[in-house]
Amino acid sequence: MSTGIAVVVFVVAYLFIATEKIPKTAAALGGAALVLAAGVVGSEDAFYSHETGIDWDVIFLLLGMMIIVGILRRTGVFEYTAIWAVKRAKGSPLRVMILLVLITAIASAFLDNVTTVLLVAPVTLLVCERLGINPVPFLIAEVLASNIGGAATLIGDPPNIIIASRAGLTFNDFLVHMAPIVAIELLVFTLVLPWVFRGSFTVDPERAASVMDLNEREAIQDSRLLIKCGGVLLAVFAAFVGHSVLHVEPSVVALLGAGVLVLISGAKPKQYLASVEWETLLFFAGLFVMVGALVKTGVIGQLAELAADATGGDALTAVMLILVVSALLSGIIDNIPYVATMSPIVFELANDIQDPVHADALWWSLALGADFGGNLTAVGASANVVVLGIAMRAGSPISFWEFTRKGAVITLITIALAAPYLWLRYFVLT
Repeated sequence: MSTGIAVVVFVVAYLFIATEKIPKTAAALGGAALVLAAGVVGSEDAFYSHETGIDWDVIFLLLGMMIIVGILRRTGVFEYTAIWAVKRAKGSPLRVMILLVLITAIASAFLDNVTTVLLVAPVTLLVCERLGINPVPFLIAEVLASNIGGAATLIGDPPNIIIASRAGLTFNDFLVHMAPIVAIELLVFTLVLPWVFRGSFTVDPERAASVMDLNEREAIQDSRLLIKCGGVLLAVFAAFVGHSVLHVEPSVVALLGAGVLVLISGAKPKQYLASVEWETLLFFAGLFVMVGALVKTGVIGQLAELAADATGGDALTAVMLILVVSALLSGIIDNIPYVATMSPIVFELANDIQDPVHADALWWSLALGADFGGNLTAVGASANVVVLGIAMRAGSPISFWEFTRKGAVITLITIALAAPYLWLRYFVLT
């Protein structure tokens, strides 16, 4: 009974989110309320369980970084960066997109991808406003790039942290095994941008010329506050990168950074809280509760086990099946809870494989499938949801299907490239 309720509620809520018949936050919170009211999950499951509850690390990481970004916005640095980017791209929208995509992807490898899009999205909105072009294609391209670039390192995407913990993998392991394919994926992604986003690069020459005449240095409104923000951000980023040494969660780092910056900036609550995407945070909370109900009732575990049983003990079949299934399921239910559920199964599969190289390939298959699969739909990864929230508040809403049409194409391309990479590296060249 509980299983049926969890599945029906999730499917119906997902349909409402996809069709946008009602606001996505209302759909997520409504679904969460139903599974709580039906007793499928209780308060212990929803609010305190690491396996089935709200991922407070994600919520508070977002909250902390939103506050930091809100204070940083007062300095004028986003306007400065926007003008700088347009001038470096000589006013060409396509060059602007490529530049912002590369910045986003590289930054996502060393920060988490959610933090990166929180910093890049405001710049993008300003660039597009200056050029008089639609920001939606640029925002979608950046979030797709963030999910690709974040796959390169242990800290770039939350699923990688879960995998590293379960498999005993290090930061260097991810660099050696994931960074090469990510570099290839990013190159191909950049090459297909003109095709995927065709029709998005028309600009009024006069608008472009007017931006070229601007002096970006005049955009800085408060240099003293910028220095304070820069110091806090450097400390926060250093703590993110040093996570494996410091053992301090990114959420704690973000909240500490936000607290320090609020204190030294003298910002009033109205100023820094105005930048917090409350609807996005509530949407995440509702989604986590609904997915937690699927985890508790064993639905996700059963799906993962069915995929594992279908391999028939063959390592290559297992690798390819995990890659494809991970891409599909991560795009539907968010890749964080999926990887948390799937990793114990992959651990058991890896233990049953004699060749250690083939066993490791299972983990890299899971990481690639989950990270790249996050691009499949608008709710496949945390960064996607954050960007949709920012776009909505900026008056340039991105529909579920508008994102998914682009994301599905990129997911297909990235998984199609990942499959031969796994086969060649771990089964042919070993």
